[in-house]
Amino acid sequence: MKYLHTMVRVRDLDASLKFYRDLLGLKETRRIDNDKGRFTLVFLAPEGQEEAPVELTYNWDPEEYTGGRNFGHLAYEVDDIYAFCQKVMDAGVTINRPPRDGHMAFIRSPDNISLEILQKGQRLEPKEPWATMPNTGEW
Repeated sequence: MKYLHTMVRVRDLDASLKFYRDLLGLKETRRIDNDKGRFTLVFLAPEGQEEAPVELTYNWDPEEYTGGRNFGHLAYEVDDIYAFCQKVMDAGVTINRPPRDGHMAFIRSPDNISLEILQKGQRLEPKEPWATMPNTGEW
């Protein structure tokens, strides 16, 4: 058995690409526009990890998706969790679970998909403003 990908449905493809591609730095590896089925699939992965992409499924006809938390979450490892969280916070993303422990944080995509952000290697020493920042919402 081989892991292939994770799929999430998105309501706004442009907003989702801005989040996953432009802000998180994932690279688009493949795109499929299906006129008959009226949908677009966009596969994105970290550089050098194309074998484990996230698939954004955009249905052309408006549809409301609920229960993003029912999906669970995507998880990504970063070199510096504090720098990453500052970058996304500066871009207007809410840090739902700050990296108080220097190891783990949670944020959400424009479609309310929870993303777990993990520190690569050893956890960093706790530091402000993260150490005392409260949780916001749910993850």
